[in-house]
Amino acid sequence: MFNRNIGIILAIALAAGLGLVLAQKVFGPSSKGTNGTSSIIFYGTPRTLPEFDLAQSDGTRLIPGELHGHWSLVFLGFTACPDVCPTTLAELAQAQKQWQAIPDSLRPRVVLVSVDPERDTPSKLGEYAHAFHKDTLAATADIPSLERFATALGMVFQKVPGKHFEQNPSDYSMDHSSSIAVLDPKGRLAGLIRPPFNPQAIASDLTKLTENTAP
Repeated sequence: MFNRNIGIILAIALAAGLGLVLAQKVFGPSSKGTNGTSSIIFYGTPRTLPEFDLAQSDGTRLIPGELHGHWSLVFLGFTACPDVCPTTLAELAQAQKQWQAIPDSLRPRVVLVSVDPERDTPSKLGEYAHAFHKDTLAATADIPSLERFATALGMVFQKVPGKHFEQNPSDYSMDHSSSIAVLDPKGRLAGLIRPPFNPQAIASDLTKLTENTAP
């Protein structure tokens, strides 16, 4: 999977490097987040995502249009992740608490997409995500669908067998991109947030974005 998608990812990264700009219409040239800078790096032009269909933990489908009307943060992970995933979800939960007063119809969404469908059923994934924050959405799919979705976000993942994998097929981990994809209220890929993450800056930026795009 890595070899098949790496050329596409490099092309996306190159385009991003050429086209990344701050969102001047929203933040302005001198506007800063609470950590002294905007937490989000915006693409010059939002990118329409190809069709996708993921299974959510509540039994519904995550499809194009499902997130319309909200700014959304999408993060790849898995429940057996030892460090990056729980740390990121805890930081995002801090941001979610800060925008809790925004009406649900406009409130930013946080979406955890598991890249380990072999071990992460939708219900298990939902329990894991909701342990950090009740509003976090959780979804997964089969590997080919996840590969297409991750590639569309400019992200990658791969299975990494452990030393006892041959005797125990469950002895593996998942390497995956650690950045957070930012989708605009039309469901387009608008930018990304790179680690390390600052919850206060993320909350400030998403609140401002929501206020500036509210009907």
